[in-house]
Amino acid sequence: MKILITGGAGFIGSNLILHLHDKYPDYEILNVDKLTYASDLSYLKPLESSERYSFSQTDIVDREAVRKVIQDFKPDGIIHLAAESHVDNSIAGPEPFILTNVLGTFNLLEECRALWSAGEKEFSAYRFHHVSTDEVYGTLGDTGLFSETTPYAPNSPYSASKASSDFVVRSYHHTYGMNVVTTNCSNNYGPHQHDEKLIPVVIRTALSKKPIPVYGKGENIRDWLFVRDHCKAIDMVFHDGRSGETYNVGGRNEWKNIDLVRAICDELNLLTGNGPDGDYKNLITFVTDRPGHDLRYAIDATKLEQELCWQNTQDFRRDLRETVNWYIQKYTS
Repeated sequence: MKILITGGAGFIGSNLILHLHDKYPDYEILNVDKLTYASDLSYLKPLESSERYSFSQTDIVDREAVRKVIQDFKPDGIIHLAAESHVDNSIAGPEPFILTNVLGTFNLLEECRALWSAGEKEFSAYRFHHVSTDEVYGTLGDTGLFSETTPYAPNSPYSASKASSDFVVRSYHHTYGMNVVTTNCSNNYGPHQHDEKLIPVVIRTALSKKPIPVYGKGENIRDWLFVRDHCKAIDMVFHDGRSGETYNVGGRNEWKNIDLVRAICDELNLLTGNGPDGDYKNLITFVTDRPGHDLRYAIDATKLEQELCWQNTQDFRRDLRETVNWYIQKYTS
């Protein structure tokens, strides 16, 4: 099988490529990535000598470039992760989010439809897997979980652009009969995440003995999912998910932001010696909350667990320690 993965130089994408390359020795993988500020090919260095892995620097907003790469590679399936994803950036400047997340997704769908409609196999034998986010559902109160039937209510330009792309993908299934699946995941963590995300920010600023910024009072709650468990879920849904269906992927692992920050500080105290005045938690500083900050996200992954027998194998403290250790090496080496 020939699989094209967009956004493969990103955090989740690079972990997914390593997972698929190791698990499926007969698969050929093409990594398509624009190489933005958030991209990093260094994590994929182990594959540089592989004849089954290749890379194309392509912007999915460029329709002609998308057409060329798809016509040249002729993928049997696409796993689409490429996206502008940082909420703060979407608030400061939403245009790249609309272009990449909406127009870029449309370009991929159209060029795949053109290729696969004329392909040697039945049109339905090809698959388009769209990777999305739980943020499309908006915000939860103190109780309840997001399910696949939760109404969409995006509250930031980022989540609105992802919701839009979800609907475009859905339309290609119902209008054209394209074999699509969508996954909506909770917050990922693990080695190689970009420095702008919460866990790397906390580690980097703490090690630099600078104030650790926490929005508002730190009461916002997120469901944290280890990236390798997410990659296993993508693998399962891409291969065995029902066409036209959406599957939510979550960690069943809710943390208030302030409690997570304190847990990271505890790990840093343990792994590097006590921080300033005996504890890295002394660096915690509350800052003005960002506009439209959703209170709580939490995923119900029952559908994925029951239909495809996916299991979340994370041990949060163990995996958090691995993550913190990875960043300690990165920031102190």
